[in-house]
Amino acid sequence: MERPADFSLLEEPEGRKAVLSGDWTATSTGDAAARLIDAFKAGGLQGLDLTGVRRLDTAGAYAVIKAVGDSPVRERIEARPETRRLLDLVGEAASQRPAKRKGPTGFYELFVRVGRGVFDLGAEIFETMVFVGHLLVVLGRTIVRPNRIRWPAVTALAERAGLDAIPIVAITSFFIGAVVGLLGANMLRQFGAQVFAVELIGIAVLREFNILITAILLAGRSASAFAAEIGSMKMNQEVDAMKVLGVDPFEALVFPRFAALLAIIPLLTFVATIAGLIGGLVVTWSVLDLGPSFFLQRILDNVGPSHFFVGLSKAPIMAAVIAGIGCRQGMEVGGDVESLGRRVTAAVVHAIFAIIVIDAAFALLYMQLDI
Repeated sequence: MERPADFSLLEEPEGRKAVLSGDWTATSTGDAAARLIDAFKAGGLQGLDLTGVRRLDTAGAYAVIKAVGDSPVRERIEARPETRRLLDLVGEAASQRPAKRKGPTGFYELFVRVGRGVFDLGAEIFETMVFVGHLLVVLGRTIVRPNRIRWPAVTALAERAGLDAIPIVAITSFFIGAVVGLLGANMLRQFGAQVFAVELIGIAVLREFNILITAILLAGRSASAFAAEIGSMKMNQEVDAMKVLGVDPFEALVFPRFAALLAIIPLLTFVATIAGLIGGLVVTWSVLDLGPSFFLQRILDNVGPSHFFVGLSKAPIMAAVIAGIGCRQGMEVGGDVESLGRRVTAAVVHAIFAIIVIDAAFALLYMQLDI
């Protein structure tokens, strides 16, 4: 049974001394700690006796240390050996102050941060190469043995990542085509060449905006979803469980997403092309009074299908990059939610950046090839 903490003041030849009694624990200290602090503040105490304390924990020891403070009484505490050790331990911990971390200052710290960034970039490139190599091994394995492909997973992912994205891809491409048509009509009208707005819409939509808008929307929609799904499985140790069971996570998780996106992105590109052309047609019809038959005839005569195939040729590369970045970031998730959020964000940012760079590279390549 606990006894409440208490103390009494005794007059001795050396001066007054506080004699503690009872249980000085977190649940039984009560107001004794505050009264002990007031007694020391009043002055005149020359000693402290803890030999009569039955039980003492870290909360009680901290109360005693706080009451004594830096007064000379701290060196004249009477206590049992075990009580003395606890008081020394708590006193040492209480006397420590958190070290203030200085921010990076000067050129040295700047170079350190740059060096760490370069090292992290090198590690990121190395891990990317490892991921690509593993994925190529799985791809070759499935080509040799197609029965290893998990068709239900591929079909479900194609529906979720592709077919469910048709509305947003179509609406976005429609407005992009309308904006291009509106800008072209306003600019070309100044030169009396507003009829060429049809060619501008056709080339812009068929060659660039169809695949670019589709890839960017998939980067924000599918890359983040892939990273979050695989990352949550990594956090729950489901990926480790697959390895223990002899199942390759790349074959069960990465390849189905890679194949689903690779199969569905041409359809989304075609939908984006039709929607973009319809958006441009609506603008030219309403602003320039050019009918649908005239619009379509000029597209067939002056633009042709070659620009559409130029845009469609970028689709497999875009799909591979989006799926690869999303799955790789998911595989790099650690065991905390902060890591998951950081990797999902990185998946979207890296995928969009890669899409812009790849599109620019294709534009330069086709310009050199005069295609």
